[in-house]
Amino acid sequence: METAAFETDLSLFKYDNLEQLPPEYRDLEAAERTERIESALDELGDDVVILGHNYQRQEIVEHADFIGDSYQLSKEAAQSDADYVVFGGVTFMAESADIITDDDQSVILPSMEASCPMAGMAEALQVDAAWAELTAALDNDEEIIPITYMNSYADLKAFCAEQGGLVCTSSNAHKAFEYAFEKGDKVLFLPDKHLGENTAHRLGMADETVEWDPWDAEGTDAADAVENDIILWEGYCQVHERFREHHIESIREDYPDANVIVHPECRREVVEAADVAGSTSTICESVAEADPGETWAIGTEIHLTHHLQRWHPDVNVVPLCGEACMDCNAMRQIDPNYLAWVLEELVAGRERNVIEVAPEEKGLAQVAMDRMLEI
Repeated sequence: METAAFETDLSLFKYDNLEQLPPEYRDLEAAERTERIESALDELGDDVVILGHNYQRQEIVEHADFIGDSYQLSKEAAQSDADYVVFGGVTFMAESADIITDDDQSVILPSMEASCPMAGMAEALQVDAAWAELTAALDNDEEIIPITYMNSYADLKAFCAEQGGLVCTSSNAHKAFEYAFEKGDKVLFLPDKHLGENTAHRLGMADETVEWDPWDAEGTDAADAVENDIILWEGYCQVHERFREHHIESIREDYPDANVIVHPECRREVVEAADVAGSTSTICESVAEADPGETWAIGTEIHLTHHLQRWHPDVNVVPLCGEACMDCNAMRQIDPNYLAWVLEELVAGRERNVIEVAPEEKGLAQVAMDRMLEI
């Protein structure tokens, strides 16, 4: 990398040492698997904490000590005394946990395949090249501040810290933008263009945005891009981008009194058509506080909708796009058989699929996350 002071790899190669599920674990029956997981947990006791993301299947979250969104879970891990943190999430989440947990805690990602597609849409090497173009096109007295969504790899978080930027969540993105405009003149927001656009609308800056597509050699010219105050990276969540306005129209036909709540990673027109837009925590809180008999249509990953149906049977919780709603293909890779395997390996004294961020990268990423906490 030219503008960054540390070396990094494409995510495809960063964790190529993670191991696949051994053959003897691939055909476990559900009952035997559950018994073996519970037995391993009894043996490990307080030495292990299991984190289950809201988008995980029931067979994972039923064994979790904590269920929530990615950063919330990382904080729970950091506050625990467990030697082992088993993260039922995706790679960038395990990295975030490794960044904020103690050095003597090991973070384990059960499956090597659990890699978020959106995080992979903004590789640090790609961003570095774009950064060189964009900054070269600025006037001498102008400065761009990069902001990366929590849903990004540690090296991108480190890059943002190095360039004076920070990390944000879907809940505090607007505050991150305000921080950035206090420090500089323009914002480069990555990797989720929809969250960026929705945040720009919230701040009354909808007309001051432009998209930057790193895959399009004939796309926006750097000189044209920096004429705008907010540059949005061409990235998106493959789950949330599936939602469309017609899904909301159909729900309102079937459930005239429904409250429609969607994640801010959804397209702008979907957010505008919904009643509420908010993080997974906001979605969970809204349903938990609903009156019995209310209908809530949920526009996010289908497993969270299913969890809410179980957790709040007195509320009519329906998926926004019905049977067309899909799960996250990255989260799906955390198969419960993988959980059985990594736990039994810990019982045997062997750590499998440990996620470890390089020290310099970890230090810089921590700076970006600390700046987020300051706002």
